[in-house]
Amino acid sequence: MEQKNEEDKKEDPQSQAVKPPEDDNSLENPSTIDENSEDDVKTDADGVTDTTHGAEIKKKNRVLRGIEKLTSFNIYLLLFGLIIVLAMIVTFLGYQKNKKEEEKKDALLTETLSQETLDQLKQSDVRVGDPKKILSIESNAIFSGKVLVKESLEVAGQLKVGGTLSIPGIAVSGASTFDQVKVSGLEVSGNTAIQGQLAIQQGLTVGGNLSVAGALSASQLTLDGLQLNGDLSFTRHVVTGGATPGKSDGSSLGSGGTSSVSGTDTAGTVNINTGGGPGAGCFATVSFVNKFNSTPHVVVTPIGSAAGGLNYYVNRSTSSFSICTANSPPAGQSFAFDYHVFE
Repeated sequence: MEQKNEEDKKEDPQSQAVKPPEDDNSLENPSTIDENSEDDVKTDADGVTDTTHGAEIKKKNRVLRGIEKLTSFNIYLLLFGLIIVLAMIVTFLGYQKNKKEEEKKDALLTETLSQETLDQLKQSDVRVGDPKKILSIESNAIFSGKVLVKESLEVAGQLKVGGTLSIPGIAVSGASTFDQVKVSGLEVSGNTAIQGQLAIQQGLTVGGNLSVAGALSASQLTLDGLQLNGDLSFTRHVVTGGATPGKSDGSSLGSGGTSSVSGTDTAGTVNINTGGGPGAGCFATVSFVNKFNSTPHVVVTPIGSAAGGLNYYVNRSTSSFSICTANSPPAGQSFAFDYHVFE
């Protein structure tokens, strides 16, 4: 019996092949298939073994694994990528179409003038070509009469004008050089730099501040207000101008005494003629034509020997000042007081 069992074990090794999985839903792979199994091996009547059936199973398994990998991708991700590709294609096609339309729009047809057309130009009124064509003249051209350009004129090179150029308006974007320009009205919105001298025949009105770095020379200068940050030096006399201020007589003139004023608010003279029996008090009150912003400084100088013995003093305000005396002045005398007023 033992000998028989051993003989059974020595049977064809094909009987010892690993059986494939019994699960019908499992995918077979190369590790679970024995190339020498009974399912893969076929023997014909002559004893020749056919192993191609196992190779076909391997090929089917590879196809199934490829399909499984493809199905593992998210279908929405694939759709999103497809939409992006389609959008890029549509954008490119639209760009190419617009580009071709612009090229056709800008393209101008050229046409060579025949001798017959040139002969037509000698007539009084003739039209040559259409607006979409270009008239190219290789040689120089001289127009004896007037030339009217209904649309814009573009000059690729330099423009030289031998006579007068009359234009309603001009706009220059770059730098320009003019030898001599005569302008009836000039308005400059930006900064203006003048390298040479500027001569103005008539008045100059400056709406803002005027800054002069060098010397300012003027035969006559009229200012509403003047502020000096440095010293003021005069090489000639200081002459004040303005209307003569008013005056009113005081009690110190005496009986029949009179007074008069000459000069301006800034400087002048008060003439005094005393009458009979003058006493202490004020000779006259001078009223300014223009009031000062604050109480000014009034400097008074007595003129004449009759005024030398007076104990005079001044009363002042923003609108007037008075020349007075603390003692009785001499009767029937004439003297004066010079005054200077500064704020």
